[in-house]
Parts: sequence; structure tokens; C-alpha cells
Amino acid sequence: MKKFYLMLALLFVGYMVPVHIANAGQETPAYAKWGQLAVKEVQAKYPTAKIIDYLHEGKEVRGASTIEKFKLWLKQSDKEFGVYVRISYITASQEIVCIEVQESKEDA
Repeated sequence: MKKFYLMLALLFVGYMVPVHIANAGQETPAYAKWGQLAVKEVQAKYPTAKIIDYLHEGKEVRGASTIEKFKLWLKQSDKEFGVYVRISYITASQEIVCIEVQESKEDA
């Protein structure tokens, strides 16, 4: 019976180690918090649309503030379109100053 439990434990450990190693190199990007906020804002503005893709376009530092830039691709009925989200915040305190959501003029 001990052999059975030992084999079971070895199988469990053998299964878990590769999963842990595979995820070890992945860090949460610095913009993740702002990306979640961008997604929430778009979902609020377009509640019937499905978000099909997401891109962090970078950030812009302007003095004491930062602007995080995102583009999300949405599908609503048979229409696909892009939406730009710009989140401005005070860099030191991370206090949000403004969130702009603007539909793309070109097709996504």
C-alpha cells in the first residue's frame, strides 16, 4: 500500500513541476491594471459587443502624469470595429485624471 501512495505522490509532483516551471517566467506587465480598467470602460460603453482582441499601444509620460494607450477590437452583430482607450493618471499617486474612449474611424 505504501508503494501505491508513493507512486501517486510521484505522479502528482511530476505533473505539477512542469506547470510551475512553464509559468515561472511570466510576470504581470506593468500596464495590466490599466488594461483591466480599459476593458471595463469599453464593456460599460458597449455592453452588447464582444471584445475579440486587445493591444497595449504603450504609454506616454508627460511631466507628472502618464497616459496609458490601448486599442480593443469589438464585434457587435456583424460589425467589427476598433476602440481606442486613453487613461491619464498622476504617475506618483496613480490617481486617474481622465479616461477617453473613442471609436476608430477605420475598420478593425
